[in-house]
Amino acid sequence: MDEFQRKELIELIDRYSREDGIHDTGIPGVRCIRSSSPSMKMPVVYNPSFCVIVQGKKEVMLEGEIYRYEPSEYLVVSVSLPATGQVTEASPERPYLSLQIDIDPGQISELITQMGRGPAHAGGGVARGLFVDKLDGALTDAVLRLVRLLDAPGDVPLVAPMIMREVCYRLLSGAQGKRIAQIAVNGSHAERIAKVIQTLKENIPEAMRIEDMAELAYMSPSSFHYHFKEMTAMSPLQYRKHLRLLEARRIMLSEGLSAENAAHRVGYKSPSHFSREYTRMFGAPPARDVEALRGTVLAGLARAGLSAK
Repeated sequence: MDEFQRKELIELIDRYSREDGIHDTGIPGVRCIRSSSPSMKMPVVYNPSFCVIVQGKKEVMLEGEIYRYEPSEYLVVSVSLPATGQVTEASPERPYLSLQIDIDPGQISELITQMGRGPAHAGGGVARGLFVDKLDGALTDAVLRLVRLLDAPGDVPLVAPMIMREVCYRLLSGAQGKRIAQIAVNGSHAERIAKVIQTLKENIPEAMRIEDMAELAYMSPSSFHYHFKEMTAMSPLQYRKHLRLLEARRIMLSEGLSAENAAHRVGYKSPSHFSREYTRMFGAPPARDVEALRGTVLAGLARAGLSAK
């Protein structure tokens, strides 16, 4: 990314994210993100996406692994992962500004077929479903043309899907293409694990055993456990626990449920067991953690001159 491209992206993203937060845009699957100060560590589920920073710095923590990125670099999440993000460099004068673009595994699969690349291109093993790499000129150009469409909403329905497709093509053609292709090659270990992950996300309260997951992936339990950890940096049961706790936190914040009701909703039988695991993950018991988060949200609204609705 050269300086002229970065300046134009800063101007565009700044214009479409006047307040701190994550902002949907007029282009489906594209979001502008802004933060005027370094943030607290925030555990979330990262869905398959391509993220570009144009100003500021951020790091993402995945089970002890730290992925740092800054302008002229991008982060790709190829499969849904519970991870912790933190903006590390931002100020009111130079806010953190980034762009997040959803990755559609179906589109990746179509492109692989059209490019004449099959299982050999994805490789035989399973790679981590998160990585950081440098932006090249062709990828930056596609991103910039996509963001320019925000100023031409009438062009979005026809042109945006073509450029989104080009972005995926550029990612597949890059040095890390195999790490993206792995989730879309039919029958590969990674593609089967990705389907299990989707099932876990859609059925959070269900008590799926390792054997059930392995059967769904057409693998032995030991092989499934090994490949799952290679892709996600955690065991299948750890992954399921993280999903449950993050969902419980979300519904306590958004729906005002008690810890006991939230625990039951995500599949915990014992409220005390839920409270212990929640405290271990978030650093505070459920009620105290949610109260502190609400306070942080209200403080952010006050700094922006807004009020809670």
